[in-house]
Amino acid sequence: MKLAIQIPCYNEEETLPQTLDDLPRPEHINGVDEIVVVVIDDGCRDRTVEVAREWGMRNKVPMVIAHHTRNRGLAAAFQTGLNTSLSLDADIIVNTDADNQYPGQSIPELVQPIVLRQADMVIADRQTDLIEHFSFVKKKFQRLGSMAVRIFSGSTVPDAVSGFRAFSRETALTLNVVTRYTYTVETIFQASKKNLAITSIPIFTNPVTRESRLVKGVWNYVKRMGATIVRIYAMHEPLKAFFYFSIPFFLVGAFAVGRFLWFTVAEHNGSIGHIQSLLLGSASLIIGFLIMLFGLIADLISNNRRLVEDTLFRVKKMEFEMDKQKTRETDLLDEIRQLRADLGITRTTVPVPTPSTIANGNGNGNGNGQSKPKVASLRGVTRVEEIEVESIKE
Repeated sequence: MKLAIQIPCYNEEETLPQTLDDLPRPEHINGVDEIVVVVIDDGCRDRTVEVAREWGMRNKVPMVIAHHTRNRGLAAAFQTGLNTSLSLDADIIVNTDADNQYPGQSIPELVQPIVLRQADMVIADRQTDLIEHFSFVKKKFQRLGSMAVRIFSGSTVPDAVSGFRAFSRETALTLNVVTRYTYTVETIFQASKKNLAITSIPIFTNPVTRESRLVKGVWNYVKRMGATIVRIYAMHEPLKAFFYFSIPFFLVGAFAVGRFLWFTVAEHNGSIGHIQSLLLGSASLIIGFLIMLFGLIADLISNNRRLVEDTLFRVKKMEFEMDKQKTRETDLLDEIRQLRADLGITRTTVPVPTPSTIANGNGNGNGNGQSKPKVASLRGVTRVEEIEVESIKE
């Protein structure tokens, strides 16, 4: 199996080397034959890219660097990493942070449930109650947030916002992150609603190296994460979400109308009073029915979204299979050319247009006898560069 380890980065030149040094080698993971490191440059303004490139050349580790022209956020960087890893024909994809929060030594244990086909997605449980630098309030909110995700998503994930997780290839193909703040909660919802097998393993985090860029204050984090959970739940369960939202209006309307009827019948004088209760109750009931109607419409739209996601899954799978086939054809043509050169065959042949010949302008290079790095075309990615090292050619 081929394992891709993706690392979203934004100005991580100080912590990235240690994160890369802690990554395991293929011989340390049962069932994995090849590892490629995918670094996502999310508009870095420091030497993060240079540090990653130097590390890859020095350690002779296959590495691909995907670039964003500007900072687009963690969720977008995560989706770019998935697309890049899938284009590299990875069977398993591991996502980790560049700040060295998560121990690279735990990757073999993290991917084993997928290697053994016991799970589709594995999420590392940081055991937040044991993290020393987390405040008491932060620990409690982490627990409440994970509980809310478990309730609304129907999953059993103990640490919902942990970014240290592994995906099978099929799972990565089904995920489409649309939120801009973070991918952690949304991927759990999507995987759970698609009946994918999700499991967790306990880990111990490394000492903190810097302040979190995602959590800018506990209350700000709670507010944004709460809004994210509500939005994602309404996206996947719109009828239930709108029904829960309409309940207070139905209760107020029923109470007000009931109050009007009670006093009208109890007075027995033929006069109609308490008209304010009737108006309030009628308005509340109408609002409740409108909310339910919106929920029904949203549910119909949600069904269409599922059909679109299924179509997108099939299209993405076909695209990556076609890219794989083109790569095989290009490699085969390169081998044939090399064999002809070794045998001294100089007869004139008609060049066959391939992706490499179109990109390079000739049969095998840039016209100067030097090979060019492979470039992939991915949605939302400025460019993808591949660091050529000896291990790639072995």
